[in-house]
Amino acid sequence: MEGIIKEGNDVVKKAEDEDVRDAAIISAARRVEHYEIAAYGTVRTYAQLVGEQESAQLLQQTLDEEKEAEQGLTQLAEQIMSKPAGEKS
Repeated sequence: MEGIIKEGNDVVKKAEDEDVRDAAIISAARRVEHYEIAAYGTVRTYAQLVGEQESAQLLQQTLDEEKEAEQGLTQLAEQIMSKPAGEKS
């Protein structure tokens, strides 16, 4: 995660264009969400395997929230990418 954040910060510092900076921030945030989705999905499955159904349900709720956050970031990225070149935010 630290590497993802550092990489995003490096791109943000170098980017002169506002949309490029926004895209870099969104890209880093999406990678963090993917990491979290993988982690929560794995732990949820472990909980199911050991019979911890209540824990599995709570982890599924968190997993669903992480997926919603990633979808929101994807929509935001699509909005930025769909603007004509040179159009300001």
